[in-house]
Amino acid sequence: MRHRKKGKKIGRTSSHRKRTLQALSNALIENKRITTTVAKAKALRPFVEPLITRAKEDTQHNRRQVFRHLQNKEAIQELFDEVSERVGNRPGGYTRVIKLGQRSGDGAELALVELVDYNDVPPADTGGGGSGGTRRGSGKGRRRQTEKEQDSQAKDPSAESSEDAAEDVAESAAEDESAEGETSEGEMSEGEAAEDASDTDKK
Repeated sequence: MRHRKKGKKIGRTSSHRKRTLQALSNALIENKRITTTVAKAKALRPFVEPLITRAKEDTQHNRRQVFRHLQNKEAIQELFDEVSERVGNRPGGYTRVIKLGQRSGDGAELALVELVDYNDVPPADTGGGGSGGTRRGSGKGRRRQTEKEQDSQAKDPSAESSEDAAEDVAESAAEDESAEGETSEGEMSEGEAAEDASDTDKK
């Protein structure tokens, strides 16, 4: 039984897991956001956030304690100089995990891990992708589109008036064309009648 055993093994031995979290932490500190699996992202948060908390107080002891976990001088310099200033007085919760859906190759659940202070605006859509409709197409999207069009027409009556004016112009143009056709046919019939009369006079 795993009673009171905190943490995730993520399918690795103790040493392998330690190096994996170390590499992910260095990449996160350097790039401010990384893409990994959901399991690794959940295991990374309790590993890297205490290190960021220690970086708030820049002392020799804290630097040595953080270096014990990261083993990277450039990451230590970035963490204590830049990241700690951006974090400020934030009381924890330095990272954000956003699910990205399944990976195309093996179907693993992907997630985006980023530092909150480098992106204060959360994304609007944090779902696992897709348009939200069913595979068979229940028509939900079409209903939403028609509702949006009705709302836009209700909000903008000038659009309806412009459409009505355009329809009136098209109808008047069609009537003019039909009237011209009738007049031309009348002229042709008169001309034929005159030709018939001249032929009878000659006879």
